[in-house]
Amino acid sequence: MPGQGRGHAVPPAEYAPGTVPAPRQPAAVPPAQATAGAADHPGAPAHADPEYTPTERDLPVIARGVGPGSTIADLSTAGFADAIESEPAAAPARADREGLGPLFVVGDVHGYLDELRAALAEQGLIDAEGNWSAGKARLWFLGDFTDRGPDGIGVIDLVMQLSAQAAAAGGYCKALMGNHELLLIGAKRFGDTPVQSGAGTASFQAAWLLNGGQRTDMERLEDHHVQWMSRLDAMVEEDGHLLLHSDTTAYLEYGDSIEAVNDTVTETLQRGDADECWDLFRKFTKRFAFRDEAGAMAVRELLDTYGGERLVHGHSPIPYLLGEVGAEDADGEESRPLVSGPHVYADDLAIAMDGGVTMAGKLLVVQFPLRG
Repeated sequence: MPGQGRGHAVPPAEYAPGTVPAPRQPAAVPPAQATAGAADHPGAPAHADPEYTPTERDLPVIARGVGPGSTIADLSTAGFADAIESEPAAAPARADREGLGPLFVVGDVHGYLDELRAALAEQGLIDAEGNWSAGKARLWFLGDFTDRGPDGIGVIDLVMQLSAQAAAAGGYCKALMGNHELLLIGAKRFGDTPVQSGAGTASFQAAWLLNGGQRTDMERLEDHHVQWMSRLDAMVEEDGHLLLHSDTTAYLEYGDSIEAVNDTVTETLQRGDADECWDLFRKFTKRFAFRDEAGAMAVRELLDTYGGERLVHGHSPIPYLLGEVGAEDADGEESRPLVSGPHVYADDLAIAMDGGVTMAGKLLVVQFPLRG
């Protein structure tokens, strides 16, 4: 694939605070964020280790009421227990899918609501008013609705709206759990409660701010948003495609079937133990398991365990997978990432769907199976 010969770029802020390219920001960053963001940690080391997570030593060590997260006023947990009591909605059985329309998959959105609407409209999935217009089509989001971009709650509201409208039309719109959903739930539920990260003490609130948490999202986050996020599945199989958020084999630690993994993730959130939830979030931030020489073997292990002929994921932006971030052109100027579609790799077994919208890339909405 093009770009494979280039050196691998440092991954996003979850992995290397202070080194990630600045995301597009249509609105000014609130002062509380600006003082807590990755750019304000110039001494943080740049990590090339694909297993690096926010539990490394460059995550701020804080105490309750002190540190970057203490600037957010209202982190009430009222309603959280009620929000996670409901059983997760099961995906339709294969026998029930007869007569349904085409399958579409959406990569990481990260709060870019306008870009999402434009991409969905381009595929004929919504009309000019933003309502479902695709009849019996099936639409899956791969997670990461919030953080870094301007309107994460608006994105969640749209997905929830489309879920109801698609069901009424005979199709469906569903979503998977991303690491940023876990991060936002944790920031809301646990705030700056210290958690054991394996490299000292950290907190969900500090990690959320460090990884692009938007104060306006937290202010607008309501119980029904938390309830909806808390019930999301971690993986699903559709038409021979194993859909999940993160390009990691960490899913294998949570069960040997899709149902078992989804149940374990939901039960972990239901128990409400901060350290358990942190460990879940930490493992969902791992990435690049399918990128190098052993990548195809790792994909096959997941496919053999959970089913499917191809694996489809978000999480790691395609420009990072191709090593095209930070490259210079012939004039010595840094080139901008160019993403035209999904990235197929790992012996054609893996398909990456994060087009890097936060770094001036592209928000991908793609019909499967891929054509051509």
